[in-house]
Amino acid sequence: MIDKKESNLILFFYTLFSYLIKRLYQLILRFEHFKDAIVDLLLWKRGILHRPFVHACLIAIVVVTTVLGGVFTGSGIVAGSYPGVEQTIIASSSLTADQTTVETSQEVVTVISDKPRDQILEYEVLGGDTIGAISEKFQVSVDTIRYANNLSDVDDIYPGDKIKILPVSGVAHTVASGDTIFTVAKKYQAEPQAILDFPFNDVGDDFALAIGQILIVPDGAPPSKPKAAPTQYLAKENVNQTPVTGGGAFSWPTVGSISQYFAWYHPGVDIQNPAAPAVTASDGGRVVVAGWPDNWGYGNRIIIDHGNGFTTLYAHLSRIYVGVGQYVDKGEVIGQMGSTGRSTGTHLHIEIRRNGAALNPLSLF
Repeated sequence: MIDKKESNLILFFYTLFSYLIKRLYQLILRFEHFKDAIVDLLLWKRGILHRPFVHACLIAIVVVTTVLGGVFTGSGIVAGSYPGVEQTIIASSSLTADQTTVETSQEVVTVISDKPRDQILEYEVLGGDTIGAISEKFQVSVDTIRYANNLSDVDDIYPGDKIKILPVSGVAHTVASGDTIFTVAKKYQAEPQAILDFPFNDVGDDFALAIGQILIVPDGAPPSKPKAAPTQYLAKENVNQTPVTGGGAFSWPTVGSISQYFAWYHPGVDIQNPAAPAVTASDGGRVVVAGWPDNWGYGNRIIIDHGNGFTTLYAHLSRIYVGVGQYVDKGEVIGQMGSTGRSTGTHLHIEIRRNGAALNPLSLF
């Protein structure tokens, strides 16, 4: 039997628990309302307050860390607190009865932030640097660095040169009189929506542009020179008509260096070489596309069905040496590297798909 005191105690704890749950629920609701208000504020006018908000938060973190660090540790500000860098006090003070001393020292530590860049930065070329290495370091394409700095050749850089690095692959455009989002996109063969969606382009809801304003055009390319004839098909005699099925092991299709890697918006790998070498089949199979059917995009291309769920695509070719329906062996020359279609330089774009899904070619070679 539960006596009256125990019953009152149980009732007390039950009431307390119910009260705390109710208060916690109200607190969560208030937090959600506050969070929604902050999000609405940051999205106002396409995120115009985003940068000031981030800067204010960073300043607050630095101030709080500096103040509380001194309070709880009783030490000065410490530099070099990164892995592998010896700690060095850059500001400290000690008081005695008859003197005050202040010691200062400085050690420079470069830390590359992982946050998205919002500005074009200037990079000084170091000894041993290549355009390919710089593009990989800053996660932009080789062509982006070339047109941003008017480089005629990928090797046209030297130690001490200062080059511009865009935040993303594409081009930077200085707005002139009469420019609109749509004319800029058309000029650089890009999508207007991509320019609007880039978060650091200062474009209002009315799409108005200011003369002299710098726009980043993601995945844009400078106006290209007139292309060669759409299809340069050079048929071979005594072509192979014996059915060939791929073995699932792929070989490197040409000679050159990688200029652009696989990404969600770039479902293949670009291999560049100004000498325009021959292109070979990465595996055996049947040619299902050979030519330039849409007069744009991939330009002259070859698609090979390997008969095991895999297909390979070879794009931007200057010449095609095979025809639709022809069987080719692994390593057989099928075309010549070129710059047809949506291309700004001599390179091969290769894709490998399995049941229609794009795979990273570098994981299969």
